[in-house]
Amino acid sequence: MKEPSRQARWERRTQTPLLVLAVAFAAAYAVPIVVPDASPAVHRACTYAEWVVWGAFAADYLIRLGLAADRRHFVRTHWLDLAAVVLPLVQPLRLLRLVATLLLVGRRARMAPQVRLTTYVAGAVVGLMMFGSLAVLSVERDAPDGNIKNLGDAVWWSFTTMTTVGYGDHSPTTGLGRVLAVGLMLSGIALLGVVTANIAAWFIARFERDDHVERLQLAAIRDLQTEVRALRAEVSRLGGGAPPATVPTPASAPASASGEA
Repeated sequence: MKEPSRQARWERRTQTPLLVLAVAFAAAYAVPIVVPDASPAVHRACTYAEWVVWGAFAADYLIRLGLAADRRHFVRTHWLDLAAVVLPLVQPLRLLRLVATLLLVGRRARMAPQVRLTTYVAGAVVGLMMFGSLAVLSVERDAPDGNIKNLGDAVWWSFTTMTTVGYGDHSPTTGLGRVLAVGLMLSGIALLGVVTANIAAWFIARFERDDHVERLQLAAIRDLQTEVRALRAEVSRLGGGAPPATVPTPASAPASASGEA
């Protein structure tokens, strides 16, 4: 068995700690939005926690880059990780720290072979709905013409947007809120496509498996027929050329009986 590389060993060891940090990031991001009246110290602590988690993911990327056998290939194949780390440094793109964490955790989670596609889809749906609700609430709550003023409205809007229903009773009015809406709509369509493709692939695989079993059964029957013919020929040869007696089938039995009569 091939020994895993240093990069693979590092990724396997740090997968769980990074997932724990991602949960901490989610809490730090959500508290100031859900509880806007919290003390300034709480807000500062949450902001520091966000940056610490982002720094941990940035350090993880740099360490993996240093452990990679081919660094150019690593950068080319992990460009999404690099973009997620670099873009949030721009202060107006503060919300991308959320996207950065989701992207990096998603890429790391895909390395676990035991995680199924259903888990990916369910986690993506819950994560996008939760963070989409928090993000749109943070940018729409203080908008002069905004109609998303509490967490319940934000969750309802996220659900209708992801499912592409769009009742229109709640909608973003700011530019950033509309960008979030476009992202949620595209994500909802993509997830629906993944679910549909997964169901279709399951049916196709089931039909192919049944067809394969049927082909094996037919092949076994043909092999048995060949063996029976060979045995009959052998019996005929040993019996001095006389054809071996055959057992009449139910259809030929009445004809044989009438012939003997």
